[in-house]
Amino acid sequence: MTSMRWHLPLLLSLAIASAPAWSAGGNETLFNFVKPMAVVSVTTQNADLPSSTAEATPEGEILRRVNFNPAPQPTLRLAPSSGSWDWSQADSISLRIQNAMDWAITLEVEIEGLKGAPGLRASIALPPGPAQTLVIPLHAIAPEDFGMRAGVPMPVTQDGQRLLLASKVTGELNRSQVGAVKLFLTAPKAAQDILVGRFGTRAGNDEYHKAYTGIVDAFGQSTRSDWPEKVKSPEQLASAWKAEGEQLKKWQPAPGRDAFGGLLDGPAFEGTGFFRTEKRNGRWWLVTPEGHSFWSMGVNAVNADSSQTYVEGREYMFASLPKEDESLAAFYGQRDDRSGVGAQQGRAFGNGRWFDFYAANRFRADGGLSADAAAVAWRERTVQRLGSWGFNTLGDWSDPAFADDPRMPYSVPLSISGDYATVSTGYDWWGAMPDPFDPRFAMAAERAIAIAARDHREDAWLLGYYADNELAWAGRGDDDQAHFALAFGTLKLSTDSPAKRAFIKQLKDKYEDHEQLAEAWGVQLGSWEDLDAPGYQAPVPSEAHPAIAQDYSAFLRLYADQYFKTLKDSLKWHAPNHLLLGPRFAVSTPEALASCAQYCDILSFNLYVPLPQQGFDANYVRSLDKPVLITEFHFGSRDRGPFWGGVAEVYNEQQRGEAYQRFLAEAAKEPNIVGAHWFQYLDQPVTGRLLDGENGHIGLVGITDLPFTGFVDAVRKANQQTLKGIDEQARAAAKVAPEPQPKAAPAGDDSDDEEQASEQ
Repeated sequence: MTSMRWHLPLLLSLAIASAPAWSAGGNETLFNFVKPMAVVSVTTQNADLPSSTAEATPEGEILRRVNFNPAPQPTLRLAPSSGSWDWSQADSISLRIQNAMDWAITLEVEIEGLKGAPGLRASIALPPGPAQTLVIPLHAIAPEDFGMRAGVPMPVTQDGQRLLLASKVTGELNRSQVGAVKLFLTAPKAAQDILVGRFGTRAGNDEYHKAYTGIVDAFGQSTRSDWPEKVKSPEQLASAWKAEGEQLKKWQPAPGRDAFGGLLDGPAFEGTGFFRTEKRNGRWWLVTPEGHSFWSMGVNAVNADSSQTYVEGREYMFASLPKEDESLAAFYGQRDDRSGVGAQQGRAFGNGRWFDFYAANRFRADGGLSADAAAVAWRERTVQRLGSWGFNTLGDWSDPAFADDPRMPYSVPLSISGDYATVSTGYDWWGAMPDPFDPRFAMAAERAIAIAARDHREDAWLLGYYADNELAWAGRGDDDQAHFALAFGTLKLSTDSPAKRAFIKQLKDKYEDHEQLAEAWGVQLGSWEDLDAPGYQAPVPSEAHPAIAQDYSAFLRLYADQYFKTLKDSLKWHAPNHLLLGPRFAVSTPEALASCAQYCDILSFNLYVPLPQQGFDANYVRSLDKPVLITEFHFGSRDRGPFWGGVAEVYNEQQRGEAYQRFLAEAAKEPNIVGAHWFQYLDQPVTGRLLDGENGHIGLVGITDLPFTGFVDAVRKANQQTLKGIDEQARAAAKVAPEPQPKAAPAGDDSDDEEQASEQ
């Protein structure tokens, strides 16, 4: 039978009579698109129901088609024909739904409060395939409520029913007064269709508990999927681990390298006994202690102690945990990760008892070696792996024990902590910014650097020290509020803040009196003391008052100079031969970058973008004429167990390898980039790492201590190709006479700092 097609007008009501506001019970069908009822009003905007009748899906289910047209926000809206819904007895809404396209669609859902009252919002990844029942709780929910960054993959099948549970719902809702439910897409470039059926409410949220039950097997792997390297038995694990060991014995280091990995037939540099940097014929190089060119290909977090996951309070998520009298019970422990930084906000299960599946799997694989013997065997295997895969550097957060028997250059983080003052920029992912004007910060930095340098002062294998990690130099976003977040945050403080006192002094040095400042900023200012008030609302930069941005920028530079100079002066005293590798910028400002270029030996960036040039203002960074080290990058996917695809997600394992190759090739083309370090060596636990619940498939090696062979093969080839290209550039440079330049200063020497500062 041929169905008649018809189009709804922009505003369509299926209600045939007004109805009073009414209450839905715990489980109630409110509307059925196949058999419309009079109590629900349906309106559309840049969307329509193209047919007056329903249609059969390939699986034989009868559903109604909805067409979303190309527009900023094509919308389908459901509301009671009059008044509001009372859902106080319900816990969630449900909608029978199917993606009518052959690709995934991101469907936005808003549950509106009455007359502008707060509501809820969810973004739904609607996969292609058969119909499912979409379930959205009537309260905020997130994977962090279950202790992890990303939740179980959807849909799930429960009691024979295919369910698509909303992973994240934000906002709040008065359930007794619900105004409407909106379904919409965000700016589709072409028409997109979905099929819909019953819409209603449900009581109870047991679906979520069931969805998270038994998601981890005895080896720490996800039970929700399979992949080539997945381990099914202890015997398989031990056999695979042994076979890999035999293969690694055949690996031989590439010829033509010095002890540190430098190219022997490249440019002739002066060997100082320590790593340093030098620019030669337009390209920056790391120079090994023996005086050879070196391009750093590293891996972060090469350690065996970051794979624990909390089990206390969520034991139901684990299909099998060791009992107290079993040998694997040795891999339980206790910890508390509730320090209150932004990365931990909203996360449940952040303390208590944990289990280390990675250590347990190594115990299974190596035949139950003692802890000390197992650690030695692990380091031996790891160094063999990294060398055979084409890496030549141990990145940040790696096991300090590698330095006891160095065979690969490594770096050390300066993790500065203390009771010094701080300034919030609103980013604060790892905490507020240290206040470098506080004398207690200088003391804390001195202490941290002295401890870090104590065992490494004369170590030629040490590449250098990082100036902390991912500090909040700016706020979130690209506007002036984000750029000058340190200035705004500082002026909000009381004058107990050393940073605020420094800012006000800078302003007083520039302006003769407060009236001049008031005129320059276009604000009311009765006296200088008006700036002292806690919570002072600083003006936003404007074209009418350019001095605002100029003054904020000057303070940002003053702030960064105070920070980096403090570290450099201390490092010069405690470790004069080693490089200051920069702060591993995750967010930055031009002022912070310029200051870093003056006081640090290297600019370092943690970049989670498709190509390195997209992670910062490449032209500006080039203008600073300083070597750049990419200290973190990765590409993750969700097809090898862990539920999160990392900060830079791709579709599958093959695309991880392709993205790695592209990124590395582009990095090698930049004459100021001297290396790139992958984050990280191991996959994160399925149920989240201890620190903040991250649970990404971002590793070279899985929780079973077996490499992901396809990805590792792609990485190995990319590393070899990149190093070959770098070597060709080095050999070509060796044939060209060096450009005249001042004698390279040893790491930590600031002989040219005063000259640079005077020029600025």
